[in-house]
Amino acid sequence: MLNQFSRTELTFGKEAMEKLYSSRVAVFGIGGVGGYVVEALVRSGLGAIDIIDDDKVCLTNLNRQIIATRKTVGQYKVDAAEERIHDINPDCKVTKHRCFYMPETSDQFDFSEYDYVVDAIDTVTGKIEIIMNAKKAGTPVISSMGAGNKVNPAMLEVADIYDTSVCPLARVMRYELRKRGVDSLKVVYSREKALPTKEDMSISCREHCICPPGTERKCTVRRDIPGSNAFVPSAAGLIIASEVVKDITGINN
Repeated sequence: MLNQFSRTELTFGKEAMEKLYSSRVAVFGIGGVGGYVVEALVRSGLGAIDIIDDDKVCLTNLNRQIIATRKTVGQYKVDAAEERIHDINPDCKVTKHRCFYMPETSDQFDFSEYDYVVDAIDTVTGKIEIIMNAKKAGTPVISSMGAGNKVNPAMLEVADIYDTSVCPLARVMRYELRKRGVDSLKVVYSREKALPTKEDMSISCREHCICPPGTERKCTVRRDIPGSNAFVPSAAGLIIASEVVKDITGINN
């Protein structure tokens, strides 16, 4: 019967669509990268999704985050994302976790419940914790590397972490994962060298913070506030979503 996923089924086939519908994916971080992961997975017919983020939508998110609109500024991102998901597919089961994923909050999650895990957060400690817990549970995981201050989405690649180059975040992750005995990790990273931040105090979050009331982790406490745009983080998110869909369904294998 014709439905909203009929065009997708023409590409993937019925069996693949059934696998997607019966799968549950956790997306840690639903900002510039993770928001597009969520968008593409839900539009692909995923049956259940966990969304993890403690942040609120800020005016400065409108340049790149798909859940960010004038209407959603001030809302928790997981709340805005849940509404958008159900506007796309009311049958998709959404589990919200309004928290910042770190070792201190990791006991709230059972990684064995997921068919796939997406790491789209930007702290090394949190990323390592996600990856180690996914590996321990035997759950496939894909991780996003740095997208800030980059302008060429054509430079994005899917690779094993130990085959990456250029990206400073990937370099740190290689070092930390090697120490922990992790021998492989699928990542999306860019070979593009990041542009230097064009610091301007007149538009700096450090000098003119507009975080919504109640925001726990304001930009003013961050060590670096990178520039961003609408096309590199979104492209990274869509690439990650495509890898998740292909791995779950087995298409192109």
